Amino acid sequence: MSSMDQIGAAEPSGTKRSKPARFGRISTAMVTPFDEEGRLDLDGAIRLARFLVEQGNDSLVLAGSTGEGSMLSDTEKVDLWKAVAEAVTCPVIANAGTNDTTHSIELVKKAEQVGVEGILAVTPYYVRPSQAGIEAHFKRIAEATNLPVVVYDIPVRTGRKVSSSTLLNLAYSVPNIVGVKDAAGDVAASARLLAEAPPDFELYSGDDSLTLPLLSVGGVGVIGVATHWATPVFAQMIEAYFTGRVDEAVAFNRLLLESYAFETSEETPNPLPAKAAMRALGLPAGQCRLPLGDAPDDLEERAKAVMAGLGIAATGKVQEVHG
Repeated sequence: MSSMDQIGAAEPSGTKRSKPARFGRISTAMVTPFDEEGRLDLDGAIRLARFLVEQGNDSLVLAGSTGEGSMLSDTEKVDLWKAVAEAVTCPVIANAGTNDTTHSIELVKKAEQVGVEGILAVTPYYVRPSQAGIEAHFKRIAEATNLPVVVYDIPVRTGRKVSSSTLLNLAYSVPNIVGVKDAAGDVAASARLLAEAPPDFELYSGDDSLTLPLLSVGGVGVIGVATHWATPVFAQMIEAYFTGRVDEAVAFNRLLLESYAFETSEETPNPLPAKAAMRALGLPAGQCRLPLGDAPDDLEERAKAVMAGLGIAATGKVQEVHG
């Protein structure tokens, strides 16, 4: 039987992709609210997390890069994970990875104790380890917990790409390494990875603007930033794609183009725009800690304009969205 015949005899395309994702189709990498003095605002975090769940998020990632994890102490991270995990019904994923393997393991164990349901572990940044070192780092983290672990591959922040061979080695040899948050920006490489990975290995888009392209090669959903304000639109785009209404999915993606452009830039890097959007909606966020610092004065107005383009009123509700 030829390769084309085998494809024709297989189950309909999309069968693998349409399986329920472990952490759902939409997860927001949540900003961390601070008060006017720059202190961690746990009540604000609970309120924001509940808002995101009400908007349709299936899970939440806490203390990631969007959550200013690098600017949080270990105690603050644990307090944040615990407070939100106890307050929402969806899975909470703790970003417990650092560029120090031993420190990462300590954080993973603390996260497991406070009720999170998954671990996000970023590639060790700044130190630029070899692929062998990267693989050993992730293995040690996964061996320290029974929780599912998602590898976070974001070379623009870490200085190192996790190679496909490293990810495949991890996927096949470590049972609780269950997926990757893919922010590497190479859809062709992602397609090749998923073609060779175990059937239950999941790829989540870590770049909002590549969500639809990554779905098309086997991705299961998004761990997003613009999902702070546009979850309903992402939900409609993803649903349209998985139900075969690709033209509608493309139309929803076009609606999101301004959000993709707004969410980060050289002048206002993530998470400044996301926090501005939450403040514009009257939700807890505060400003960013240094070295990110305060947002430009006009950023909230720009956020309002982006959200108005999606039909989002000051309540955060989508009034009307057409694909």
